[in-house]
Amino acid sequence: MKVEMILYINIKMIKFAHQFRMNMPNTVIIGTGSYVPQRVIDASSFMDAVFYDDNHQRIDKPNDEIVNKFIEITEIKKRRYAEDFESNSDLGAKASEAAISDAGIDREKIDYIIYATNFGEVTSNGIPSFMPNTAARLKNKLGIKNLNCITYDMIFGCPGWVEGMSLADTLIKACKAKTILVVGGEVLSRTVDPYDRDRMIFADGAGAVVVTASEDSDNGIISESTICFNGEELSYLETGPSLNLNHCVERQFVRMRGRKIYEFALKYVPNAIKNTIDKAGLTISDISKILIHQANAKMDHAIINRLHRLYGIKSYDQNISPMTVQEFGNSSVATIPTMFDLIKRGKMEGHSFKKGDNIVFASVGAGMNINAIVYRY
Repeated sequence: MKVEMILYINIKMIKFAHQFRMNMPNTVIIGTGSYVPQRVIDASSFMDAVFYDDNHQRIDKPNDEIVNKFIEITEIKKRRYAEDFESNSDLGAKASEAAISDAGIDREKIDYIIYATNFGEVTSNGIPSFMPNTAARLKNKLGIKNLNCITYDMIFGCPGWVEGMSLADTLIKACKAKTILVVGGEVLSRTVDPYDRDRMIFADGAGAVVVTASEDSDNGIISESTICFNGEELSYLETGPSLNLNHCVERQFVRMRGRKIYEFALKYVPNAIKNTIDKAGLTISDISKILIHQANAKMDHAIINRLHRLYGIKSYDQNISPMTVQEFGNSSVATIPTMFDLIKRGKMEGHSFKKGDNIVFASVGAGMNINAIVYRY
């Protein structure tokens, strides 16, 4: 009798949980926008640079050899920098205006602004500023007067925008918010060490989406996952002094252990993406696009290749994973929302979305943090 009662209660709980899940709203993207700065920085900009190694010694190689090797590995031929008068929130405002216009909503109805960034409102001398927070500055620039519009900065490494989307989904499903603006913006050109070869990786930009609660069960976020490795991985991507110990001793610059990050990403990211796809009840053949953080082309290609191998697939359509890093560089939290916006607007040749497409957003970065979302378009 006790066993029957336990089984009865368990079945009732499962039915209740299923019904509760069915009654929760879906989180749907209704507007997108991006801003790619106009200032193009190509290889010629680094030909007169002086580079140092991790031992603080000047690298005794011709710059064309250094730059060409960098391009061969990363495929980054160009990157975009903000103008001196442009701030992070300026970039975010331009992306957000486009997203709000695309959504066709009253901006005063926005309940939350989540701004993913790692350095906040970086000043012209490269000093990060988080007071007031970047989302609050953005709200001001958007002219939003609603006191109930909550402004929130997401500091989570390069996965910050994806994590912002995950937080937005949680808020919407908990009925704490209906409409949320999720932005990723960075001005990394002001945070890099001029003596570090890795400075050639980083770029500036912003991307934004407006998400809202929807009763439509056919689209929206259908699964998400996040994992955080906070042991020795903390040192893989952090800030530190210039490689030239005589340069700006009071400043801290982005410092990256590239080989460690590459090995870490290949070991953990493919499985993290697969677990999120599994969680959605899908397989790789159900996925139309994988929008992965544009760190560098070599790493991204390797991650997508290993992901397919987890499914026993050796050959696949390379179009599943679009790339912008070659032309725009690595703008951290901005890469995925920018790419999503460009594809949605038909600005990436050979790539498009159609209703019912299952799209993966996936990222890895400082922490080290890894996250992924499966979104049904």
